[in-house]
Amino acid sequence: MDPHIVALIGLVLMTALMVMGMPIAFAMLAAGLLGNAYMLTGTAATHLLSTNLWDQFSSYGLSVVPLFVLMGQFAFRAGITARLYSAAYTWMGRMPGGLACTTVAACAGFSAICGSNSATTATMGTIALPEMRRYGYDKALSAGAVAVGGTLGVVIPPSVVLIVIAVQTEQSLLRLFLAGLVPGLILTALFMLTIIGLCLRNPALGPAGPATSWREKFSSLSGVVETLILFVLVIGGLYGGFFTPTEAGAAGACGALAIGLLRRQLNRASIVQAMAETLRISAMVVLLIAGAVLFGRFLTVSRLPFELADWAAALPVAPGWILLVVLLIYLVGGALMDALGFLVVTTPIFFPLALALGFDPVWFTILLTIVTTLGAVTPPVGVNIFIVNGLSPDIPITQVFRGAGYFALAFVLCIALVWFVPDTALALPRLLLN
Repeated sequence: MDPHIVALIGLVLMTALMVMGMPIAFAMLAAGLLGNAYMLTGTAATHLLSTNLWDQFSSYGLSVVPLFVLMGQFAFRAGITARLYSAAYTWMGRMPGGLACTTVAACAGFSAICGSNSATTATMGTIALPEMRRYGYDKALSAGAVAVGGTLGVVIPPSVVLIVIAVQTEQSLLRLFLAGLVPGLILTALFMLTIIGLCLRNPALGPAGPATSWREKFSSLSGVVETLILFVLVIGGLYGGFFTPTEAGAAGACGALAIGLLRRQLNRASIVQAMAETLRISAMVVLLIAGAVLFGRFLTVSRLPFELADWAAALPVAPGWILLVVLLIYLVGGALMDALGFLVVTTPIFFPLALALGFDPVWFTILLTIVTTLGAVTPPVGVNIFIVNGLSPDIPITQVFRGAGYFALAFVLCIALVWFVPDTALALPRLLLN
């Protein structure tokens, strides 16, 4: 059978397994194992599976993942998240829609020490949704602010998604982190402007909170200082050359642990819970990468990605049109599955295509990441939407989707800005690293 046909059958099989409910990592492992067994031999396929699993679980480069996840877990259980939210509300609560703006700002801050969209959504939703309900905020706006705020966890460093893509495509992790910072902050600002605009037009959507004194404002900044310390420790240490990525994650985790112990908000039970959750998430991520590598080897043997890249590069159309089609695929894929899972599955297919078309790999990665996060809040699935609905079952799923829809223009503007002004993503790493 033609190798390209075999590769397409493998893609269909993997998709079917995922639709039937099999975890993404195991679906990729199964399709990759069967595909390699057909293209090579059964012995070669099982050898690839065993070496793949060993290589991933023993990889020093991947040790960065559990350390950054552990930092986010310690930060959450140490109360850093709650203090960050309180500080943001003290400064912005008086604005139109101030509590929703606070939620977005706190999501951006927590993203800087968490790196996951689903974790950011679940954590901030637990804190923010009851507060916005207490102050009489519109349910759709409240749910939408939490759902889209959670997407910032994928873009703003240290993003677990960017860490995994850096490992998978052998890119500089620091360069990707710096490239994601400005687009992430722009997206945050656009979300907040959207909320303010909506609430100026209809104040009932987000009533202004009580006024706070300047003394209260400055006193609340201690909650922001903790987050800034961790962010500067990690990113500053990386940029200054003091840490490798793995050491930066370890420093951040130790910093969050120290803050929790000094504030006496971490005890033996909460530390054990943080470590157990870190193990669960890290095992999922490493299995995802192992599955993606095995499936990627199958696609490499079939040469489908390279044939696709050569075919697309030879098309008599501008590369921008091909990129538009790729972005639409990522938009749909992001709506159907978690951003990390979809990006890991599709990177072996589309990354060679981007290189063949002459796109900058860092710029391409950041653009795809933003588009995929948009998928996390769009029908028919929208992972973040269902997380918010699970946190507040009294808000109908249709209202959560409607609330997220308020922010569609903000996403479109940010994507257009990164697309047409590549320096939005590339200027900072060029300035600091070249």
